[in-house]
Order: sequence, then structure tokens, then C-alpha cells
Amino acid sequence: MSRLTCAAALLATLCLTACGSDNDSDMAGGATPTPTPTPTPTPSPTPTPAPTPQRGDLLETPPALVKVYPTQELLALASQSDAGKQLVKLVAPPKCDVTVHQLKYQTVGAVGEGASASGALMLPSGTDAACQGARPVLLYAHATSTDKAYNIANLNSSNAEGIAIALEFAAQGYIVIAPNYAGYDTSSLTYHPFLNADQQSKEMIDVLKAARSALPVTTAPAAVDNGKLFITGYSQGGFVAMATHRALQAAGATVTAAAPMSGPYALSAFGDALFEGQVANSAPVNLTLLISSYQQAYGNLFTTPTDVFEAKYASGIVSLLPSTSGITDLRSQGKITTSVVFNSTPPDPKFASFTPATSPAELASVFAQGFGTDNLITNAYRLSYLNDATTAPDGAFPARTDGLPPANPMQALRVALKANDLRNWTPSAPVLLCAGSQDPTVFYLNTQAMQDYWAAIAPSANVTVVNMDASPSGSDPYADLKNGFQAAKDLVRTAAVVGGATDGGNQAVFDTYHAGLLPPFCFAAAKSFFDTK
Repeated sequence: MSRLTCAAALLATLCLTACGSDNDSDMAGGATPTPTPTPTPTPSPTPTPAPTPQRGDLLETPPALVKVYPTQELLALASQSDAGKQLVKLVAPPKCDVTVHQLKYQTVGAVGEGASASGALMLPSGTDAACQGARPVLLYAHATSTDKAYNIANLNSSNAEGIAIALEFAAQGYIVIAPNYAGYDTSSLTYHPFLNADQQSKEMIDVLKAARSALPVTTAPAAVDNGKLFITGYSQGGFVAMATHRALQAAGATVTAAAPMSGPYALSAFGDALFEGQVANSAPVNLTLLISSYQQAYGNLFTTPTDVFEAKYASGIVSLLPSTSGITDLRSQGKITTSVVFNSTPPDPKFASFTPATSPAELASVFAQGFGTDNLITNAYRLSYLNDATTAPDGAFPARTDGLPPANPMQALRVALKANDLRNWTPSAPVLLCAGSQDPTVFYLNTQAMQDYWAAIAPSANVTVVNMDASPSGSDPYADLKNGFQAAKDLVRTAAVVGGATDGGNQAVFDTYHAGLLPPFCFAAAKSFFDTK
């Protein structure tokens, strides 16, 4: 073999040995090939779970802008209702436009379960000095609503209360924070913890925390918290405002001043008055909300709804309110009574004298409307309540003794009322209580009971009481408001008489007193009180 031939053969052998072939099997006469390693895939990172929302967390950042309301638009909106027209007469000319945001925040239900809720953040804006820089915060609690879609941030002609706080406070330079309450609007809670002092005060603290964390917002960057906190609310909201003041004070938080308005603070006394024949306007709605709320919280008010409610109303009543249907529709559908709560036959002859009650005389006609044959609450349930009230009476009703809630109630509703009664604390910050002694819905006995309680245990407490039905004295700083309130009632009476009323217009006044006549004057009193602090 020539040298060239040998070299070629050697080169071919080297190539076969080094490169192998496309066949994975062993080569005859050749070495086993080294396999190419398979790359190890890089594992995808495990996503970090979203943190569980905690109380007071803002669930949407930044909070959604609803609208900027110029002062003239607020005035026009207010003028679409009688109460709003009265408010426009009482308030100073608005200084600020109002920027409204929708808050969504985390809170809790009646048994501590997590729940989302919503509310309003109203911010002053404009060139006036009152609309810029560090501003006081007003925490507001609204009155009772039967509308599950209720949203105080939606300022329209049907939202007189939202317009009122925007015009009275935000347009005057206050940062306003107002929850819709758990169970309303977009809240995840399927019920509303009505007059539950613990839950509702926690929620107020939660919305305050969430709103403060949102400040400042880009739509009103000049509006920031100056550290002053004022708390107010009307009707149910008056109760919520006082419970919140109590809770914040217990937690060591600063409250500058508070002005609860016409609220059911002395719940034990108020409940006893109702069952003892002083049936208030709106009692069917309020009792339904109350009993349903306390059943959710405590679970022991009844085994079945027919233990409390007449059979024709018992089905579905626990979840009836708040509702997506209007209260007029619910009444026409036979799901709740219009005014009758108790049967006109007393549950025992010994209770005949207040079936119905006839004192105080000026409200006797209101009480009578709460009795009939198509009653909401069974006579047996009323009897169980009255027997317990006889054994363990409240100290402020029917007669004042020690002014305290009952010492040892046994009936489940009375136990729940005592647990939520607010006669168990003393405010360290200034408080104004505004109400009217002829209120047919939330009786003045609530305000009187709180005034008497504080006077007895803390006579030096800084508490001012404004009874809009009282005749003013010469040095009364609220004399103009009291005189204006009397004039407003007289106008309603006159219009009713002109329209054919034969009772001097009294029923017309009762019909509009709590929701229409009184609020503008108490709002004005609260604003005047806060402005001095």
C-alpha cells in the first residue's frame, strides 16, 4: 500500500471514531458515543399570594373619582328637597368645590368575619384659604336606609343626607369621611349589623383609617389632614357616632369633639318604651332590622322567626332588609306592615293601660298607629318582653330611678339591647347632643337619659344639649336655630290645614319631623359647635 493510501485509511478511521454516526446503537469496531446532556428546566417562581386584607385596608388605590361638584351645583341639588331648601337657608355660602371619591375598604361583620364595604371621601377644593392645606376631618354616620344599594357618595336628588354633609361641611373646608355601612352598596356582607355598637364603631374606625391612608389624592392634592377629628351622625348614625367616640377614646385616639344627633343611645329604655306601647314612627322597619341584626350577632333571639313575627310575615323577614326593592313595594307585597307592630288586644289584661300608651299626650296619636289586628310582632313575644321588663325595669323608663340599664334582664332581646346601650362611658372631649322633644321616631328620652346619666356620674363633663323644641332663653347661642325650627313646623302645619287637614297639621309635622324638619337645624348646630373647637 502506498503512503497516500495508508494516510487516507487512517483519516477515515479517526473520523468514524470521533464522530460516531446518526445511529444510536454501538458501532461495530468503534467506541460508545458520549450522550448530550438534557438541560434541566428552570422552575417557574411560585407566585407570592396576595396578602389577606386587614381591617382598615384601602381595597382600591387610589379611590375612584366620582365627580367634582362646583358650589352652584351643590346648591342646586340641595334645592330639590324641602330639607335641602331649609339647609340652604341655614348654611353660610359655600366656599369650596367638593371632590367626591368612592372608598372601598376592609372591615368586619357582627361576629368578626372579614367583609368589604364602601363609603365616600369628600374633599374641599378651590382658591379660598378654607379649601386648601391642612383641614379638619369630619367622620359622619348616616341615618337608617332600607335601600341595599344606598351609596352616600352618589350625590343626587334622592340623597339628601349626602348633599347635606357635602354642603354643610365639605364645602366649608372639612374633609368628610362617610361609610355606607357593611351590608350596603358593594359590601360583601349579606346582612347589615344595625345598631350593633361594637361592629359599627369598628367599621367607622376602619373607614377612617382607609381614608387617611388615601390622602392626599391627585384630584385635590392640597387637602390634607390637620389632625383634628370631629364625629357626628344622625338617627342611627347618632348612635353610631357616639359608639365610635367611645371606642376611639378607649383606644387612646384623639377626638376633638363629637355631635351625635337624635340617636337611640339608651337602647334598653327605648326598647322598653316601644314594647310598653310607645310605638314610634318607622317601628316596623327598625324592629325588623334590629331583631335580624341581633340574631346574626348573638344567635339566640329566636329558634324560628315565628317565635317573634306573625306567620304571615315570618318567611324571609330575617333577610328582608336592607332590600333591592323599595319599602313601599315591600309593604304592598305584604312582606312588612306599614305602621302596626302590636295587636290591639293586650297580651295580658295588666298591660291594657299601654296598649297603646297615651302619654306623653302630644305623641298619643303616633303610638295608636302602632296597634291593630294585622300586627307584625306576636302577642306571645310581646308578653315575654313585658314580663321581663316588669321584673328587671330600666332605670330611666318608665320612671327614672338610677338612670341605668336594667341590672339583670333575662329575655334575649332585652339582653342584647343592654349589651348595646351606651350608658356606660363618659366623654373626655366636648360633646353636643342635638334632638327634639317631640320627635315621633327616635324619642327624646334617649337624649334625656344620656344627659341625666352623664350629669350623675360626671357632672364636669363638657356636654351641651340642644332641644330644638325648647323655648330659647335670652343668652341661648342656639336661639336662632330653635326659633327657625318652630317657624318651619308652623309652615308645615299651615300647608296641611290649607290642604284639608283637620288636626291642625300635627300629623303632617309628625310625618316629616325626623327625616325632614329636624336634620337641617341639628346639622347647623353641629357645624356651629365644631367651628369653635
